[in-house]
Amino acid sequence: MIQKSISKETQQLTVYSILFSISLSHLLNDTLQSLIPSIYPLLKDSFALNFAQIGLIQFTFQMTASILQPLVGTFTDKKPQPFSLAIGMSITLIGLFFISYANSFTFLLVSVALIGTGSSIFHPESSKIAYLASGGRRGLAQSIFQVGGNIGTAIGPLLAALVVVKYGRSHVAYFGILAIIAIIILTYVGKWAKPHLLELATHKNKNLIKEYHPRLSKKLVSNSIIILLILIFSKYFYLASISSYYTFYLIEKFHVSIQHSQVLLFAFLLSSALGTYFGGPLGDKYGRKYVIWFSILGAAPFTLLLPYANLFFTIILSVIIGFILSSAFPAILVYAQELMPGKIGMISGLFFGFAFGMGGLASALLGMLADVTSIYFVYHVCAFLPLIGLITWKLPRLKKT
Repeated sequence: MIQKSISKETQQLTVYSILFSISLSHLLNDTLQSLIPSIYPLLKDSFALNFAQIGLIQFTFQMTASILQPLVGTFTDKKPQPFSLAIGMSITLIGLFFISYANSFTFLLVSVALIGTGSSIFHPESSKIAYLASGGRRGLAQSIFQVGGNIGTAIGPLLAALVVVKYGRSHVAYFGILAIIAIIILTYVGKWAKPHLLELATHKNKNLIKEYHPRLSKKLVSNSIIILLILIFSKYFYLASISSYYTFYLIEKFHVSIQHSQVLLFAFLLSSALGTYFGGPLGDKYGRKYVIWFSILGAAPFTLLLPYANLFFTIILSVIIGFILSSAFPAILVYAQELMPGKIGMISGLFFGFAFGMGGLASALLGMLADVTSIYFVYHVCAFLPLIGLITWKLPRLKKT
């Protein structure tokens, strides 16, 4: 077992300084990423874009942030690259400057592709470092790491409303200061991680860490991974309808201002951050399968009610949905890592990448659907996605190790 094979320090101690450093870096990284969908209304007006083009921007961003992640994770499993985190953030910094001064739709796509590439480098290795710093409290470690990202995603629209919408798109470049701070933090994290990643690679080479869960067959592990990916699909396809089109939905249905809609998006994203924080520790205590059950299927009653609610109850329901759905990812990711403990980087890259990819695909498809029908119809269709959570019953119950 992995816990018996790594060093005594790594086994027994939860290294909170590293977890909070990774979480803060995740916050900064996702703050920068969330600026993109937050300024969609501004880009739509500036470049006279339709919903399909908005969807294509989001698709480009999330595909570059997803396709590379499993490859990065697989590569770093074999050859640890602790300082790749700082390199990825540097690429994001370049993308920020590009998007500030883009003068064409093509230039916009190149800019978001750079930011997406930086994200694809950041997530697999940082998730692995959170795993190593967990001291065995893996759900808690992933929640601390991921809640930083969720808070960053929530802060992004608020900062966009206060700065970019008010002063103009060129002010996106000022957020490069956050990227520079993240680079400094990630350099410190890389120094800590280097010996631990090398130790992990050494134990893998000596076959002290098994590739698959020792009590499950390879077929059952593979089937379980597929089920988890289907659950990720349902979660992120629905979340894309909120993250990409919630502001448009609020503006068109309730005639709120752009800034007001972004504040309401912030409320949804903040509730998602809280859900992420609680999902991991609850999985450690009660079992990850139960948390997955609740977090996917439990959102269904609220998503089904949302299209029929007035503004007040739309806000309330969206906050509840964000909290419940977001509690799923830490439990799903750690469950998958425990299914394949010898491929932590690959699994992290696969699930982060698949989540980003599904979000990007959903944004493109839902944008085209909104053009053909209406933004209201999109929310009627997506309301049924959490019912896919019924397949959770097929997952094996993993005993605590």
